[in-house]
Order: sequence, then structure tokens, then C-alpha cells
Amino acid sequence: MEIKKDISVIESQIDDILTRGVGTFVDPDGTFRKKLVAKASGTHKEDIVIKFGVDPTRPDIHLGHAVILRKLRQLQDLGCKVIFLIGDFTAQIGDPTGRSKVRPEVEQSVIEVNMKTYLDQVGKILSLEPTVFSWIRNSDWFTSITDLNLPDDYKAGMDITPAGTNEPMHIDFAPNTFMAKTIAFQESRMQKQIGGGEIVVVTMRSLLWGLKHITLAQLAERDMFQHRITSGESLFMHEMLYPIFQGIDSDVLAQIYGMCDLEVGGTDQTFNMLMGRRIMEVNKRKPQAVLSFELLVGLDGKEKMSKSLDNYVGITDTPNDMFGKIMSIPDTVLSNYYMLCTFTPMDAVKQLVKDVEKGTKHPKEAKMDLAQQITEIYHGRKEAESARESFVNTFQKKEIPDDVALVHVSKGTLLVDALLAEKIVESKTDFRRLLDNGAIRKNGEEKLTDPQTTINEHIVLKIGKHRFIAFDIKK
Repeated sequence: MEIKKDISVIESQIDDILTRGVGTFVDPDGTFRKKLVAKASGTHKEDIVIKFGVDPTRPDIHLGHAVILRKLRQLQDLGCKVIFLIGDFTAQIGDPTGRSKVRPEVEQSVIEVNMKTYLDQVGKILSLEPTVFSWIRNSDWFTSITDLNLPDDYKAGMDITPAGTNEPMHIDFAPNTFMAKTIAFQESRMQKQIGGGEIVVVTMRSLLWGLKHITLAQLAERDMFQHRITSGESLFMHEMLYPIFQGIDSDVLAQIYGMCDLEVGGTDQTFNMLMGRRIMEVNKRKPQAVLSFELLVGLDGKEKMSKSLDNYVGITDTPNDMFGKIMSIPDTVLSNYYMLCTFTPMDAVKQLVKDVEKGTKHPKEAKMDLAQQITEIYHGRKEAESARESFVNTFQKKEIPDDVALVHVSKGTLLVDALLAEKIVESKTDFRRLLDNGAIRKNGEEKLTDPQTTINEHIVLKIGKHRFIAFDIKK
């Protein structure tokens, strides 16, 4: 009887993972779920491999990414192995998802910096133990020997034993010769270190093999492609190939790690992830299951959380900044944030929403609890409690509204220029008049007097009796 109880608890936990905040779950015949239950109960001994891919086009990981990372951590705790796939090759193409314009290419040097930042940050959420975590970049199979460009001082050589002799001799090869590139290619392949088998390379031949099984009509089914076509916007072939490249990634991972059981991403990635199933089927491999999650709304309450829209909360934001930003979200997205960003049981989330709607719980209190929970996840209880206290002292006791507008500016921006851009002041003369009258206060108390004041940190300004604005530094 005790075993049945344990299985029941495991299944309940797994069902919560596979349903909470989930947009689409493709798992024909429940194969993946059955394997996950067996893994969690200790009867499935092989790895369950889960793919999560990111294009390192911007360096910061925000709460929108963390929705998926936190799910992955739950799956790790059940014994699954997460493969963090960094799309350093496909980042140079740019995922067209959600874009009506062609995405600009990103320099490889920028990608390398962003890639390191990503790896440093995921450890705040994921376990990096080798038994449940591995990372790899897709340039490992999308580049070939001749793509390498070695530095002039690169040293490559090999030992050979000439026929008829027993004396080995060492031969050095000049940089950027084919032999030098071959040696460098062999030594630099991550998959060789991970899998130990043959190196997988995506050639033109293998790409065409996949393309011959996918029709133009299938690719054009994407809503955003249809929008481009009907609106007369340009749609380039490299963008249409992006979902296929993403699908090939899954197929290659299955070869390197022995399987690719599941791919996870946002609902905007569902089409691309389903393409992975298609590519794997074409190559006679067991297709991955697909799990897509609802998108976290940004601080504006309208668009999805995005670094390019500057409506995001970074997981490395300071506790005070994180708390303050979450307090700025509209009341209408409380449910979305509680569901996707906290561990609050869904029954409690539904009850909280009802209480707010009925007026038995003030939205501000619900938001304060939310901000504290999220801050605690990334900074610990002590820092979260301190951030809440600081917010109360800064905002509530000084009668600063918690929904003050937040504007991102470059570090060192002149305050007068920022206020003019936001139409808070009408002119530089108006700005000086307010300064002379002591009508611009920093964080509710400090009177500003210097017309050359620059913005170098997060600040909240009270202008006159009723106007407030907050400035944060762009990252």
C-alpha cells in the first residue's frame, strides 16, 4: 500500500509539472510521461534527456527564461538530464519568431561573451552536476573543418612511424593547412568529449536529405510567416530554414547523448520544436516529446517579457530592483506572475485572484507577497525581507505610488534630457525652475539642485506634488 501511495504522489507532482503554465504538451500515447514516472520511482535506469536551447543574442537571463529553467530544475530533481544547447551558430541567423522584420546578425565575438554570461547565470536555478546537466553549442556540428580560421601562431602536429622503421617522428603542420585544421577540429569538438563516438557534422548532403521531406507549405504554416507574406514584408530563405536547423539540433543531440526525449520552450517555439519531431522521424529516430510553456507578460502588462523591449526583470537584478520592478506590474497580470514565477499552489493562486476581485485582499498586498516570493527565490529570504522593508520605507511611508512608471536610460544620461524625452518637463527652463523651487526630489526626500545631474543608478523622482517617475540603467 505504501508503494502505491508513493507512486500517487509522484504522478501528482509530474502532472503539476506537465500542466501548470503549459501551453502545449505533445506526447503521443503518453510515452514520455510513463518514462518520467518510472524514472522518478527508480525503475527506469537510463537517462531521460531534455533539450533546452537558447540563442545568446543578449546577455541577461530574465524571469521569462526562468519560467522554463525552474521547470527544468523540477525535472532534474526527478532524475532527468538537461542539455543546455547554446545556439551560437543559429544566433548568427536569428530566430524570426515573433518578428515582422529581419533580425540583424550578431557578431561571433558578442555571442561568445553572451554565452559565458548565460552559463554563469543558469547555475542560480539549475543543478550543474554532470549527472543531470550538460551543455553544448550547435556550432559543434554546423561548422566543418574548412570553416576554421586558425591564428598564425597555432601549433598542430602529429607523430608518425615511417614504413620500414621503428623510429617515430614528429611532423608539424603550418596553421590553416588542411591537416592543421583537421587536428584542431578533432581536438575542439565538444561532442567527442561528451559522447566519445563518431563526430556528427551536418553536411550539405544531410541538410538536403532533411529538406526533401519538408514542404514549403509546411514551413509557410507559421503564423508569422503568413503575416510577412500577406503584408508584403520580406521573408528570406535563411529565416525559413531556422526551424529546420532547430529540428536538426534535436536529431544530432539524440546521436550524441543516445536520445532526445523532450524539448522545452515557450509557446512561441512550438512550431520549431514540432519540426524537431519531424526531422527525427525522417531519420528513423524516436521523436522527442514537446512541452511549451505560456509566456510571461512583461512589466508593461502587454507584450511578452523581452530584453529588447526593456520590460524585463533580470534574475541577477539586485533584490531592491527586483522587488521594485515587480511592484510596478499591472494588477491584471497578478495571476500570470503567481502561476509562472512562484511555487504557490494553483488552488491558492485561484483563491487569491478571487479575493482581489471581491476586494477582500488589496492588490498591493498581493503584489508585495508576490515580489517577496520571487526575490526570495533568487536572493534568499533575508534579502527578500530586506527588500520589502526598503520598499515600504521608500515608497509607502513617503507616499510614492508603487506603480510608478519605470524608464530605462543609459548610464550617465543627463536628468534634464531624460525628463524632456518623457515629456515630464516642457523645456530646460521649466526644469531649472523646478530645481530652484526644490520641486524635484530623489527617492522622495533628497532635493536635487544641480542642473547637470546625471542618472547613474536606479532612482525614483517626485516632481511637484503628484508626479513620479523611476529611472533604471540599461544593461
